[in-house]
Amino acid sequence: MNITMLGGKIHRATVTEANLNYVGSITIDSDLLDAANILEYEKVQVVNINNGERFETYTIRGEKGSKVICLNGAAARCAQANDKVIIMSYVSLTPDEAKEHKPNVVFVNDDNSIRDVFHYEKHGELF
Repeated sequence: MNITMLGGKIHRATVTEANLNYVGSITIDSDLLDAANILEYEKVQVVNINNGERFETYTIRGEKGSKVICLNGAAARCAQANDKVIIMSYVSLTPDEAKEHKPNVVFVNDDNSIRDVFHYEKHGELF
């Protein structure tokens, strides 16, 4: 038996672009992907804080330092520039692995620069 756990998270990123005329996915600055321990082409769930939309897509590695968060293809219908989103990846672990697992939680500033990286998250705490 395996348990699905949060693997990595980018919290309250700002959408910089929505490109409907693209094959699909979400382009994310390489610095953010690395900090969250999310791989290129990895499946992610995206939650739009502004409108409540929740959807799944896969990642494309954006230029390092660009601070890009670009929704591509059909996902571009789920958000617009300046919306705040939470981007999450998940891992499948055995119960023993799950007990020791700590996700990478990346908190960003309004310009998508990294503010903090934690390996835990507590209810009610705003980092």
